[in-house]
Amino acid sequence: MKPKVIVYKKVDKKVLELIAETCEVIYFENLDSETYPVFLNELEGAQGLLGSGLKVDKELLDQAPQLNIVCNISVGYDNLDLTALAERGIIATNTPDVLNDTVADTIMGLILSSARRIPELDQWVKTGQWESGLAEKWFGVDVHHKVFGIIGMGGIGSAVAKRAHFGFDMEIIYHNRSRNEEAEDKYGAVYCSMEDLLKKSDFVCLMTPLTPDTVNLIGKREFELMKESAIFINASRGKTVDEEALIEALQKGQIYGAGLDVFVQEPVEKNNPLLSMKNVVTLPHIGSATYETRFKMAMTAAANLIKGLQGETPPNLIK
Repeated sequence: MKPKVIVYKKVDKKVLELIAETCEVIYFENLDSETYPVFLNELEGAQGLLGSGLKVDKELLDQAPQLNIVCNISVGYDNLDLTALAERGIIATNTPDVLNDTVADTIMGLILSSARRIPELDQWVKTGQWESGLAEKWFGVDVHHKVFGIIGMGGIGSAVAKRAHFGFDMEIIYHNRSRNEEAEDKYGAVYCSMEDLLKKSDFVCLMTPLTPDTVNLIGKREFELMKESAIFINASRGKTVDEEALIEALQKGQIYGAGLDVFVQEPVEKNNPLLSMKNVVTLPHIGSATYETRFKMAMTAAANLIKGLQGETPPNLIK
């Protein structure tokens, strides 16, 4: 008998077809008030779970006595209670590396957009306000040859460093839990303390995973250390930043601007002050949002699922 698995996120039919070769697939394009009760009923007999964003904690696992593997279609896994999973002998996987280049492209887009004020000037032109030459008050700042500080030199951080070094001749400095000698050799990246990075960088890019240790990693003190001309970029997770401290730093002019792909609450609240700031570029968490990359991520998750259910070690096991 084929093992029963639940796919709770919309995926390409080719992903479903791959899983269906070895598994019985129960598919939900999305979970809402109508489908969630059905999902819980199916969960009781499921051995595998594949999707992204669903909070998999003790309460949910209590309703899944036969579950063997949980596969995230994402690099992040802060939605998973790893302790609860380990206690039940359930393995978990994610999809690192396959999205590195796409997220790095997004980050460079945030850097250029915030530095050159592209969204703001786009609206200025479209609303008919461009009536003469460009006055100095509309000028942005250069990106090339600036100091670029990366907090979190993992796969995505390295992909961003590559673009910044070879494409924009930027000086790369970084802070990480451990040295990344490959990034140092290839991109001239220089390891430094968090404090030195914040003081020296023209652009500060936060790319750490969300863990108990990284909640509010960047807060009031960190923004005070940054240059007044610095631009802060966050494409990691919203909760890695004290959002109130970021708002205050922008309002006081402690930093020049920000480019954000993530927020503490998503979708972001409509009355969030960040949405009314012209020096802040705001994106709806689009880091890996291209069809090609999302398809690769889902196929990677499916491969992890199949390997795990066949008793093999999945290639992207979360340890």
